[in-house]
Amino acid sequence: MTNLLAWIFLILAGISEVIWIYFLKQSNGLTKIIPTILFVVILFLSMSLLALVIKVIPISLAYPVWTGIGAVGAVLVGVLFFGEAMDIYRAIFLMMIIVGIIGLKFLS
Repeated sequence: MTNLLAWIFLILAGISEVIWIYFLKQSNGLTKIIPTILFVVILFLSMSLLALVIKVIPISLAYPVWTGIGAVGAVLVGVLFFGEAMDIYRAIFLMMIIVGIIGLKFLS
């Protein structure tokens, strides 16, 4: 696997993490069958992609990027789909996560 393909897979793994977070919320504590199945399938996809990526990208870089995409995405899902609050402080701290991810990439 090339380095470029590994980065594409890492981004897809992070996006998959955001999607499974959405379905986890929709599953109502794993009590609704369709959202629960989608949660499990997409969780498996996300973890599988991450497992492939760490063959090429160091875990010390891949995992923080993956979790950073997931963390930022989870906040955005909460705000956009579940009516959770967004204020200037939350936005600033989200930007700090994004800057940290970009900084890790440039240091690698």
